[in-house]
Amino acid sequence: MQGLATKHNDPNARLGWGERLGYGSGQLGMNAINAVIGSFLTIYFTNSALLDAGIIASIIAVSKVFDGISDLIMGNIVDRTKSRFGKARVWLMRMCIPFAVTTVLLFTVPSNWPEMAKYVYVFVFYNLVNTVCFTSMAVPYYSMISLMTKNAYERGMLGNVQQIFQTLANVIINSVFVVMLTAFTDNTENIYTQRAFTLTMIVISVAMVLLSLICFFSTKERVKDEASENASEGKKENAANPIAAFKALIKNRYWVTMIFANFVIFFVVIMYSVGNVYYCQYIYGDMSWYGWMSNAISIAQFAIMFITPFFMKKFGKANIYKAGMLCMTLGFLGFGLFANSLPTIVIFNALKGLGLGMSGGMAMGMIADTITYSRLKSGIDPVGMGNAAMSASQKLGLGIGTAVLGWVMDAAGFDASLDVQGIAQPDSVITAIQFLYNWIPVIMCAIVFVVLVVLYDIEKKLPEMEKAAK
Repeated sequence: MQGLATKHNDPNARLGWGERLGYGSGQLGMNAINAVIGSFLTIYFTNSALLDAGIIASIIAVSKVFDGISDLIMGNIVDRTKSRFGKARVWLMRMCIPFAVTTVLLFTVPSNWPEMAKYVYVFVFYNLVNTVCFTSMAVPYYSMISLMTKNAYERGMLGNVQQIFQTLANVIINSVFVVMLTAFTDNTENIYTQRAFTLTMIVISVAMVLLSLICFFSTKERVKDEASENASEGKKENAANPIAAFKALIKNRYWVTMIFANFVIFFVVIMYSVGNVYYCQYIYGDMSWYGWMSNAISIAQFAIMFITPFFMKKFGKANIYKAGMLCMTLGFLGFGLFANSLPTIVIFNALKGLGLGMSGGMAMGMIADTITYSRLKSGIDPVGMGNAAMSASQKLGLGIGTAVLGWVMDAAGFDASLDVQGIAQPDSVITAIQFLYNWIPVIMCAIVFVVLVVLYDIEKKLPEMEKAAK
């Protein structure tokens, strides 16, 4: 069952490129579904299923609460899982088909049902897809980095590879989804038909299943639950206890630092990804600049992740992450002060993208290091809970970022109906957009950079701790 994985079982040895790319394939499949849901689910509900956008937004907002809780539950399940395939990767095999089926059903709202029944249907299947199935694959998937290898370089490499495949999934979906809708529609004047969405999601969901199985068959868990094996009887009982695992993590300043950094990164992502549209329309008054603003970030982010592994070995994951946060800080600062022409827009947004690529590429490897630190320090191995909380911090960053953006714009007096009447938005709205897009990210990225410089020195301590534990 593991014939495609790197042949050795040594958790400290290097991995082959086949296993690295196999691991990345899992992210490609999962994030393809995630990208569709993030970009096209709302327009499916409003334009194909003909549902109210406000009610849909409320359903999604309430569901996010359950989604965050489910991460912690799934983390505990991973910590307790015992199978011949390991603790984490087995869940990719178990859940990929339920994930595919529920995703297709989410995009197949029954047209002849009463309106209230449709909203109940959306609530149920949205939570089955995100709260249950996606979480049951994503948390184990991120946990695999800690379980496939102890090698610090390999953990950094795996984190970087999965970020590359995550970005690639976004690029692919943005490039082919509308093309597929156009090919499958049964109405030449409208691509948003039920038939188009159903057939398109079947194709993408089948691809996700195949990529998840490739990830399963081409990877191997080599790191055993040494903490439980070597601990005293009392600690053995606590090894899979979620409260004990959480206490061990909370006492780990490096893990707490990464939780905070992770939250900030995804909070900032909302500020610029949503803010790009507002900035082009209301600050520059030229929507043709939107592609330049967005692609400058994405292309730079994608490109730098092919380069960072060469520097990671020399400078370490943490230093590259810190450099990434500094680049993001300077990118947002420079944009706020000097981005008044297309060349300066591209330059400073590319700087943001470089920073995001450096920090994002190192993040999962650093998280794995912090979990190893907790294991060595406490005798409890919190791999599932540690990665689950990181996933929850991402969702929290995205959710709170979206809410803050909406609250600030509303408080500033933004009124979309003014555009229809040809009336300019008030000056307070312009100030709010600049504050959200530039200055909140500058402040938050700078704080993360300083915190990491002051508190994060795990790469000096971890090798000595691992040597002492042998």
